[in-house]
Amino acid sequence: MRHVLYGALWIGLYFLIVVAPLLVLMIGPVPPGRGFWRELSVGFGFVGLSMMGLQFFLTGRFRHITSPFGIDVVYHFHRQISLIALLFIFLHAFILIITSPGEFSWINPVSASLSTLAGMAGLVAMILLVVLSLKRKFFRLKYEPWRISHGLLAIAGVGLSLVHIELVGYYVQGILKRGFWISLVCTWILALLYIRITKPIAMLKRPYKVREVVKERGNTWTLVLKPDGHKGMMFHPGQFAWLKLGRSPFAMREHPFSFSSSAMKSDEIGISIKELGDFTSRIGTIVPGTRAYVDGPYGTFTIDRHRSPAYVFVAGGVGITPVISILRTLADRQDRRPLLLFYGSKLWDEVTFREELDDLKQSLDLKIVYVISNPPDDWKGEKGLISAEVMARHLPLNRQECEYFICGPELMQKEVKNSLEKLGISLDGVQSESFNFV
Repeated sequence: MRHVLYGALWIGLYFLIVVAPLLVLMIGPVPPGRGFWRELSVGFGFVGLSMMGLQFFLTGRFRHITSPFGIDVVYHFHRQISLIALLFIFLHAFILIITSPGEFSWINPVSASLSTLAGMAGLVAMILLVVLSLKRKFFRLKYEPWRISHGLLAIAGVGLSLVHIELVGYYVQGILKRGFWISLVCTWILALLYIRITKPIAMLKRPYKVREVVKERGNTWTLVLKPDGHKGMMFHPGQFAWLKLGRSPFAMREHPFSFSSSAMKSDEIGISIKELGDFTSRIGTIVPGTRAYVDGPYGTFTIDRHRSPAYVFVAGGVGITPVISILRTLADRQDRRPLLLFYGSKLWDEVTFREELDDLKQSLDLKIVYVISNPPDDWKGEKGLISAEVMARHLPLNRQECEYFICGPELMQKEVKNSLEKLGISLDGVQSESFNFV
């Protein structure tokens, strides 16, 4: 209940800040009206800009903001709300052009005023920002260059829009109105300073070193990190962190990965990474002794937040990583609650942590159901996908009382949730983790 109330508070505050520019317009002297459509377009522009400015907070990994929802939900909201914000800003320009055909000179860079040029440039920056984010793979942009351009375009889009407002000057007259915008801009700047300066400085004081690089099944590597000069990090099983490898925590190259080690061992942490992209394909070449920086922990995909008499885990591919952390932690806690794991993989030889999972059955009340889509000829277990039929054959009689944790590709998660609904299981008791942050 506390998380629900806390989340409702943040949602209310978000919408209050979004509409605050419209409310501030009513304070003090109100400039004479210039027609309904023009005023409506200005309203769209102010709301859209306020939403864009708040994106600095949504992507800043502020724990107080992300804790009620989970950071994956916050990032998903960030992506969706960016489209709405861009739509509002586009409507601002579109309505003005349509309702003022005599002012089409606005879009002529030669004859346009400085205020118009700033607004046009800000709109173009925001359009590029969204298009490159949605079509990053289409344009074959690598993660690091995209991330740098993403930040620069965001700053340019918001900054140029503020210049546009200042040069127009029509709606920022008076001490209160100007003070509001100055305060709003200052909070955005403080958010950027926290993300790019304050947080890296904190990470600089708590470095790690790679102690070991372990080869796992399924083209997966485990980095074992030891704290260098500090006591380490406490986390809940199933959580994740952003990892930077190299000399500086100010570097732009960082990626989110789940912890795979037990949460009961803070003297070292394990992060298991599957070879999937440009950065991950080189994990096996990391040399022990390499400096590492860890920003975390984050995430709500943890049993510590969802108490239950029994747990059911559904993992696909690299989705086993947070699950193995949970199982290792439960074994260290000597927890004897019933556990059921559905583990889907394309090939039997690619089942990561296969040997350890079988060993964990000795110290846990754990049943494992391997589901192999391309099994060997002598395979006698479940085949194909983790379907409702497969789950129905293995779920316990008290399936309604269990808490469910799903981690893996998004398509798999969707199919598993559909299967659970077919089996009459409410999704209120289903937790899922998505790695699609960018």
